[in-house]
Amino acid sequence: MRRDGPAIETEALRKTYGDLVALDDVDLTVPAGSVCAVLGPNGAGKSTLVRILTTLLRPDSGTARVAGFDVRRQADRVRAHIGLVGQHAAVDEILGGRQNLVLFGRLHHLSPARAAARADELLDRFGLTDVAARPVATWSGGTRRRLDLAAALIADPPVLFLDEPTTGLDPRARSDVWDAVRDLVTAGTTVLLTTQYLEEADRLADTVRVVDHGRVTAAGTPDALKSTLGGDRIDVLLHHPDDLPAAVAAVTAATGSPPSTDPAALRLTVPVTDRVAALAAVLRELDTAGLTVGDVAVRRPTLDEVFLRLTDTRQEVAA
Repeated sequence: MRRDGPAIETEALRKTYGDLVALDDVDLTVPAGSVCAVLGPNGAGKSTLVRILTTLLRPDSGTARVAGFDVRRQADRVRAHIGLVGQHAAVDEILGGRQNLVLFGRLHHLSPARAAARADELLDRFGLTDVAARPVATWSGGTRRRLDLAAALIADPPVLFLDEPTTGLDPRARSDVWDAVRDLVTAGTTVLLTTQYLEEADRLADTVRVVDHGRVTAAGTPDALKSTLGGDRIDVLLHHPDDLPAAVAAVTAATGSPPSTDPAALRLTVPVTDRVAALAAVLRELDTAGLTVGDVAVRRPTLDEVFLRLTDTRQEVAA
């Protein structure tokens, strides 16, 4: 792999299916040793991008290079330098964990001795040694996902693609996968991650690309994208639905701006500039109105709010 350039780079990448434009002139640069998260609603083009970058699909036009190699002209070289963890487990559930990794090693043309040694290294690295002999069918979802990661790394690729790797996992299992990804990046692996979990991107990514209708609509660090929505927010959580109109009036009087409301959650949210003065004013107006609230908190904008603003797909994100 070239060390003097980006690990992943695309220019004017385009892919269509008849009248459907899956990717529309996508430009992307991912520095080596970093995590880039690609966010977008269903059908935005995330998986199409991954399939092109992993040589599973040919673009109609534009260029793409991975690990310094062209995905069209040097597909074999690209495949030798990447790992891919898809949305569904790729391991054999009948085999044990160690057997799976040895099998993947042999498929990557490692010698029997090297495949066995590499399997043992990865089992230890991902904390799977104790269950290595058990059939994978008996493993938990999070443990299987760690085996998927291990299998993708059997040939020690410098670039790893994770296509929604924690879909369907419980919070503990998701956290285990996040820890594994952090360890990989610390060791120098470049990761491109597609996800619909905004917290996942916030926790893992150095940079984020928001894709909608095949186009990159925003790019930057998670903090930079959050800053596009302005400064702090004040959230007011109510006890009773009947208090909503009075609370809206009180918050508007305190801040000069009408808050957005979430009636189902009994929550009001308003952007503010001077967090201390605004918080004091909101508390004062709520007290004057005789309202008893569950909580009042100051917070920064979330990546969820950025995503919803940029894609306008609230129903899809909530699903």
